[in-house]
Amino acid sequence: MFVYEDLGKIDYADALRIQTEAFDALLEAKATGTKGENRLFFCEHYPVLTIGKSGKEANLLIPEARLKQQGISYYHINRGGDITYHGPGQITGYPVFDLDSFHLGLKQYIYQLEETVIQFLTHYGIQGERLEGATGVWIEPHVKGRARKICAIGVRSSRFVTMHGFALNINTDLDYFRLINPCGFTDKGVTSLSNELGELQDFRLAKARLREVFERQFGG
Repeated sequence: MFVYEDLGKIDYADALRIQTEAFDALLEAKATGTKGENRLFFCEHYPVLTIGKSGKEANLLIPEARLKQQGISYYHINRGGDITYHGPGQITGYPVFDLDSFHLGLKQYIYQLEETVIQFLTHYGIQGERLEGATGVWIEPHVKGRARKICAIGVRSSRFVTMHGFALNINTDLDYFRLINPCGFTDKGVTSLSNELGELQDFRLAKARLREVFERQFGG
C-alpha cells in the first residue's frame, strides 16, 4: 500500500522539498483519477526547530538570532501543532498517504499513527499511551509530574492526502528541548528510547522495527 524510502541524514529543507513533491504528485493523481503512489519517508535531520501554523512564537524560549549561533535552523511550516525539535538520533517520518486508499479519515489516521508507535515501543518493554487533547505518544501521561512525550505528531491534509508526520525520539539529545515549550506544553516532559532504557539504542534496528510495524498497520 506504500513505497518506503530511507532518506538518511538530510537537511530539513531538502526533506521538505522531497515530501512536497510526493504530496503534489499524489494530489494530482487523485484529481485526474489516475493511480498515485503512497510514500513513507524516514530520515534524520540536522538540528532544526519547526513551528506549525497555529504555533505561538512565545514557545521559542531564546531569541531567534541565537539559533543560528548554535547551528539550529528554524522553519514556519504548514502542519498542525506547535513548536518541536528534530535532530540526530530521532526517526522523523513523513507518510505521504492518500487516506481514501486506506479507508481512513484524518482522526482515524492520527490514531493509527499513534498506534504504530505504541506497538513499536512494545518491542522494548515500554508502554506508550495517548493523552486526551494532546496528539502524540506519551509515557505515564496520567501520573502527576511524570508525563513525558516520546513521539510528536503533526500532520497536514488536503483532500485526504497527508504530509508531515511524526518525530520519534530514539537517541535524541533532549537538551535541545530546553530551548522551547515542546508542542506548547510547559508542564510536561520529553523523553527518548535511550533515556527510558538507560543506554543508547541500535538506531538502524529501531528504524527496521518501526518500518515493520508500519507495514502491519498500513500494508507495505
